[in-house]
Amino acid sequence: MSVPVASVEPTTVRPPVSEGLGEGVSESVGEALRPHAEHAFAAELAALAAQDDRPRPARWRLSPWAVATYLLGGTLPDGTVITPKYVGPRRIVEVAVTTLATDRALLLLGVPGTAKTWVSEHLAAAVSGDSTLLVQGTAGTPEEAIRYGWNYAQLLAHGPSRDALVPSPVMRAMAEGMTARVEELTRIPADVQDTLITILSEKVLPIPELGQEVQAVRGFNLIATANDRDRGVNELSSALRRRFNTVVLPLPESADAEVDIVSRRVDQIGRSLDLPAAPEGMDEIRRVVTVFRELRNGVTTDGRTKLKSPSGTLSTAEAISVVTGGLALAAHFGDGVLRASDVAAGILGAVVRDPAADRVIWQEYLEAVVRERDGWKDFYRACREVSA
Repeated sequence: MSVPVASVEPTTVRPPVSEGLGEGVSESVGEALRPHAEHAFAAELAALAAQDDRPRPARWRLSPWAVATYLLGGTLPDGTVITPKYVGPRRIVEVAVTTLATDRALLLLGVPGTAKTWVSEHLAAAVSGDSTLLVQGTAGTPEEAIRYGWNYAQLLAHGPSRDALVPSPVMRAMAEGMTARVEELTRIPADVQDTLITILSEKVLPIPELGQEVQAVRGFNLIATANDRDRGVNELSSALRRRFNTVVLPLPESADAEVDIVSRRVDQIGRSLDLPAAPEGMDEIRRVVTVFRELRNGVTTDGRTKLKSPSGTLSTAEAISVVTGGLALAAHFGDGVLRASDVAAGILGAVVRDPAADRVIWQEYLEAVVRERDGWKDFYRACREVSA
């Protein structure tokens, strides 16, 4: 017995993506520290929808071309500028978007800090206008988080019934033809992961307690993210992996690309925190990125000196965190200009994760590379001071 689509009631009211922050969205959204993508970029999504005359899959807010433009950025015919949300190979985004237009789920795979969560959120926002149908994977994620749960007061009073059933984000996405998201899939225990097999292969979620099922309507799909550093934690079964089209998100290819990513994200975060503009500290941003790339790659930029790599990932996301923290120091305890002394402590914290081995690697890098580099004397002194 199939459950009618209308019988799975959404628990939140979702405003149209074309509405501005002050229209149809609660006042708290405007004050949110980090608004959901569909709210933060509502104007861009509305502009794309207004000028998007290309075919759209069932229940998609935008065409695949417009979704890719939203993520990669561009200028629309009316002059509207769409800011890039992802800086990387265009083909990766095109493959990801195309996958969501098929009956295969999408798995975004990569090392920590390669924008997997960021990309999945913006994909869901552009495709469905709602990025909040989210299951956060952890070692303690129960089966109910993916399938459904029960209102135990109703269950004890009246037994199993539709009123007692609590739909999961995945169930709601199936019933409404939306995009669901599962973060850190490989953190979820293997037996819980496998509850997705029937959902992704048969597009059905059985409810045996009621002798019913929820059938996915057109427009439903699922985006999962996984950290390839977690291999061996909870590997995906071959049956589940076959249900996904895997897209690997790489680290930025060049230093310039990574500097661009860091400066853009720091600027966005800084505006929400009323921090000074990042361009005044572009030299420090480039130095942070250079340090991270050299230690991550195990060789200096000029290729002349081999280096030992520390235990941490030193990802782009960590560089963004270091620079944001430095801007906060500059704003509250300095003159508002990002300097070497503002980022030194953050770099030390990111590099030295293992107090014994990583500290030795960091000291060797400071003395062999940073100390001898022209124009880096202030950076060397600041790092030496916090490392003492």
